Amino acid sequence: MRRQHHDESPRSAVRRALLQGAVALAATLPFGAPALAQATDFPTKPIRFVVPYPPGGPLDTMARLLAEKVRASLGQPVIVENRSGAGGNIGADLVAKAPADGYTLVMGAVATHAINPWLFANLPYDPVKDFAPVTIVAAVPNVLVMNNEFAEKNNIKTLADLIAYAKKNPGKLNYGSGGNGSAGHLSGELLKARADIKVEHIPYQGAAPAQLALLSGQSDFMFDNLAASAPLIKDGKVKALAVTTAKRSSLLADVPTVEESGIKGFDLGTWFGVFTTGGTPAPVVAKLNKAYADAMQQPDVKQRLLMMGSEAAPITPEAFAEFVKGEKTKYQEIVKISGASLN
Repeated sequence: MRRQHHDESPRSAVRRALLQGAVALAATLPFGAPALAQATDFPTKPIRFVVPYPPGGPLDTMARLLAEKVRASLGQPVIVENRSGAGGNIGADLVAKAPADGYTLVMGAVATHAINPWLFANLPYDPVKDFAPVTIVAAVPNVLVMNNEFAEKNNIKTLADLIAYAKKNPGKLNYGSGGNGSAGHLSGELLKARADIKVEHIPYQGAAPAQLALLSGQSDFMFDNLAASAPLIKDGKVKALAVTTAKRSSLLADVPTVEESGIKGFDLGTWFGVFTTGGTPAPVVAKLNKAYADAMQQPDVKQRLLMMGSEAAPITPEAFAEFVKGEKTKYQEIVKISGASLN
């Protein structure tokens, strides 16, 4: 047995032994301990929630509603900030390059994480590596709507009727969209390819101008956001022919899907969800996931989602990550078919 140093008091010896024990214990702790501690304390300051699109749209509206709910559960303000531009790339890139601590979020969408990687030649971020998915918020169908007067005049009641008219009158039909590379544009080009029809594309500066063009008869049909078109369909101002997702929408239960109308493998929709910066510790991501999942189950949030044609169905970060990878792969082919590209 090692003898105690002659000038070391019993109290000093005890302190030295305790210190040695603490060092030994620290050496046995897992490397993830700092992350666990960070998750336990998180958040200790306000959270920044970036919306990469202008104010007033569905993503912005939902982000603000969720921010209010999440604030109550996390105990810190969630500040929504609109950073629009470049098809959502500016806001997304801001979050991609933020510190990986969970304090900067983005309401990412099908455009920022699945379409833009193939649309833009020089995307400033990697949609998979630079982000940590938290949860999907909504998956909303688009709907093929037609100018009502044109549809009645030409006895077009179904998508099959539209395709038959296009085949008899190649190049005479046109469709509008919110711009090159938009969801409406890609849906139209996919329909052209799968149905083997020739129709002209008219790009507008946003979905709202495209919708006005449809109502005025400047364009014949368009693939529109279901939430935006539902009131027009209800009032008989446009005719709904098909929804773009694999399943029918509860808002338009009597409107068939594109696939039900004879175009196989047609499953496109608008989705958006919460992401934080890639490399954020998993326990922090899990805490954010729970906060947003709980918020999405609150009655007013569920009602707002239903009005958009979606349902509250939060998923795990791991499941969301796999979903995003699958969407990115799917849209590679669709963007190629469309021929769209942006610098």
